Amino acid sequence: MLSTDPAQILEMAHRETERMADLLQQLVELESPSLSPSTHGAVLDVLDDRLHKIGYSVRRLRGEATGGHLMAVPSQRRRHHPYQLLLGHADTVWPLGTLGSEMTMERSDERLRGPGAYDMKAGLVQIVFALELLAHCIDEPAVTPVVFVNTDEEVGSRESGRHIVRLARNADRVMVFEPSLGPSGRIKTARKGIGRFTVTVIGQAAHAGLDPDKGASAILELSHVIQALFALNDPEQGVTVNVGTIDGGLLPNVVAPESKAVVDVRVPTQAAAEVVKTAIFGLEAVTPGTRLEIEGGIGRPPMEATPGNRMLWNLAKTEAAALGLVVDEATAGGGSDANTTSLFAPTIDGMGAVGDGAHAAHEFVVLARMPERTALAVRLLGASPLSLQPEEVT
Repeated sequence: MLSTDPAQILEMAHRETERMADLLQQLVELESPSLSPSTHGAVLDVLDDRLHKIGYSVRRLRGEATGGHLMAVPSQRRRHHPYQLLLGHADTVWPLGTLGSEMTMERSDERLRGPGAYDMKAGLVQIVFALELLAHCIDEPAVTPVVFVNTDEEVGSRESGRHIVRLARNADRVMVFEPSLGPSGRIKTARKGIGRFTVTVIGQAAHAGLDPDKGASAILELSHVIQALFALNDPEQGVTVNVGTIDGGLLPNVVAPESKAVVDVRVPTQAAAEVVKTAIFGLEAVTPGTRLEIEGGIGRPPMEATPGNRMLWNLAKTEAAALGLVVDEATAGGGSDANTTSLFAPTIDGMGAVGDGAHAAHEFVVLARMPERTALAVRLLGASPLSLQPEEVT
């Protein structure tokens, strides 16, 4: 446990506000789109250097379709010791060249604005400074911090997912430094699962004027499919099914031989995921002469309110209160790597910046809130293993 007074930790963090802003500005100015792997190394280089200076051994994991990933552990650590995972991503949704064209990097005393600032380079900054402050507060925490930063989170963590699963399987707890939710900075204790399905309708082409009866319209059938899909929405249960794009047909005078719909699914629980998945794969064509081909699935499982997740959330509330902070929890409609880690270890998400505009042109971070989020991370990093926590933490 930390011996440093909570108020002192918060004061120490506030003294670092300017340095935090400097590092955030540096990272934002290094554009790192998910689909531009050659840009990822520069951000990881900065993190590598900062972590090395505070006594961490850094390993760079080579990427195939990415610029690689970063893992760091304390250079001086006890083997076979409980560990906690600090998770973040260096990639952003913004195309290369956004900075200076569509968006600018703007910094004032209150805010820093720029592509990727909120989602989630400020979270990376908070990881660095939390570990730096932790080193001033305790010689060796009871639960060893392990840092993992990937560069493909925004495109589904397809490459880094296996590393995240491996690390989460044996972790005592996981803190994900994605941005918080809403202006009050709510911590994300649940996330919806995300699915992607493609429904292709196969029909029969024919001349629309000469031989319409010899055709079977895939577009007509798709209209029935779309209505059936939208009927699966259940707002009360938090289930959303959206047909986001459709495509099909050859020419106006041809009965469409093929059409397609791409469907986004959001579900709050694994049980709901199974219901929706079964319903989608159970769709049957009603237009004579047509058939359906359906593929896809739930790519990110829901992050649910598991007992471990609730224990970690209660601990976060307790540590926030010790700092004189009030934190609330929320469910996020989008997914993150927390959806994956929650299957294996107690997880909380949204430990990163307070601000607004994830994936939006007004993306910004409230600089004054970064120290308090960093101080909260320090308190959690210094806590005992969750297995030794009381059954109920108030």
